[in-house]
Amino acid sequence: MQFEVWAPLRDRVAVRLGDATYAMGRDPDRDGWWIAQAPAEEGSRYGFLLDDDPVPRPDPRGRRLPDGPDGLSAVVDVAALAPPPSPSPRLPLQDAVLYELHVGTFTPEGTFDAAAGRLGHLAALGVTHVELMPVCSFSGRHGWGYDGVAPWAVHEPYGGPAGLARFTAAAHAAGLGVVLDVVHNHLGPSGNHLPAFGPYFTDSHHTPWGAAVNLDAPGSDEVRAYLLGSALAWLRDYGIDGLRLDAVHALADDRALSFLEELSAAVDALAADTGRPLFLIAESDRCDPRTTTARAAGGLGLHAQWNDDFHHALHCALTGESQAYYADFAVAPLGALAKTLTRAFFHDGTWSSFRGRTHGRPVDRRRTPAHRFVGYSQTHDQIGNRALGDRLSASLSPGLLACAAAVTLTGPFVPMLFMGEEWGARTPWQYFTDHPDPELAEAVRTGRRREFAEHGWKAEEVPDPQDPATRGRSCLDWAEPEEAGHARLLEWYRTLVALRRTHPDLRDPDLAAVRVAHDEERRWLTFRRGDVRVAVNLSPQPVTIALGRNGVRVLASWEPVGHPGRDGRLHLPGESAVVLGP
Repeated sequence: MQFEVWAPLRDRVAVRLGDATYAMGRDPDRDGWWIAQAPAEEGSRYGFLLDDDPVPRPDPRGRRLPDGPDGLSAVVDVAALAPPPSPSPRLPLQDAVLYELHVGTFTPEGTFDAAAGRLGHLAALGVTHVELMPVCSFSGRHGWGYDGVAPWAVHEPYGGPAGLARFTAAAHAAGLGVVLDVVHNHLGPSGNHLPAFGPYFTDSHHTPWGAAVNLDAPGSDEVRAYLLGSALAWLRDYGIDGLRLDAVHALADDRALSFLEELSAAVDALAADTGRPLFLIAESDRCDPRTTTARAAGGLGLHAQWNDDFHHALHCALTGESQAYYADFAVAPLGALAKTLTRAFFHDGTWSSFRGRTHGRPVDRRRTPAHRFVGYSQTHDQIGNRALGDRLSASLSPGLLACAAAVTLTGPFVPMLFMGEEWGARTPWQYFTDHPDPELAEAVRTGRRREFAEHGWKAEEVPDPQDPATRGRSCLDWAEPEEAGHARLLEWYRTLVALRRTHPDLRDPDLAAVRVAHDEERRWLTFRRGDVRVAVNLSPQPVTIALGRNGVRVLASWEPVGHPGRDGRLHLPGESAVVLGP
């Protein structure tokens, strides 16, 4: 078997394989690369010895780390990972309903196999794609996954590479696509061995995590190839259908051809080669439509991006919160929501009080389809980054939860749900870590409490990220969906997802065709998508809304609602939602 590694700054490199050591030679065709032939098989443990360092380091491109990031790599038969051909074609992004899922808390077991056992629930819900939060290897057993340190390896406690392959195959068999969240903007603080091999990081840019990933300094060609190869491996070798790219605004990249353009071109090429609808979804806070504009038109060519502006407007309308970045949206939340439903971004060149400057750029609605944006009322970030990790269900009535679902699932954007929201889960989703290093563990604990102390929280009120009970509280309770109140909300979600599937107007990509009316004082909002009308009443008091048209009937309603009369007037109970059609 051939072993190879990029280590351009080293004078000697060897591969340690079991008790044997094999010297590596420089690759004559690739500058900075070392190669060697050595006997190995599936599961063989190996690492690389760099110069005089007596301790072998794991392979930067290793697929499996059985003992965690500081242990040896294990040989993986990549060909065996590929899932069998899907029984049905994957849906393109414009027809998708995404479901964000954290493997470690979706079930108490926290494994791929346990999560696969719950795929029947998702198929019955009607979602089309499971979006897995990061699964790369990270320090400790439990964590969110954003502290990953091995972009090619799969977290062993979840089930390793074979577990991910089994999960993907099971999802495809259930008719579900799989999207994977990947992190290219930083690596975690513990177990990162990449700097020992080469210039994977650069001090040319400052980032919140220290030295930036090297995308534009000397040696960056190989670093880009390393990250690009990892991304393509998820899609090619595991059969993943799309990637969610974490915080692309944090990628420090001054080159003329950006890494994101390279990545989108490579994914488009792989999609063409395989005949599969592969896609990239960016998380970006720039409010810049160029993120999803085609490369030929001067954009980055990503296929969609998360729309936090939509979330913030909806959240303020539902909760009345106005702290931090919610301040701009809270001035007139229904007006902000109306703007995002029709123009995608609230900040499109407007003043942002949170940033202390103007922010964003307008979306050209004539050229930008609505499915370039992902809409949601809850995500791991918007729940877990709260002091208590409290979901909307912790403070809102079932009726307001139903309104949030109606706006998200019938709105113009690709909808995404966060695991458990479909039944109004009462379990929180809190920030938790499992760092073995006691100093790092204490730094994380202290930093978390200091952060929220600035907002008036007492230290003892903020959950300890290192306490195993914090992760335990965050696991879904699978008895809840069978309980009456939760079951009712779950059925509402199923109904809305089914309406989106059966009514083409609800998947219409024409953002300019969306029409919205609202009353800020009486707290109601309606929007029209083709022949379908949606109305939500966020007030506890009933309202009468003049729809201004006849010939519509109730397709679905949270509370009993009569069909509008000939005068087009709709009588809507308090904290309720209705979907109407011809």
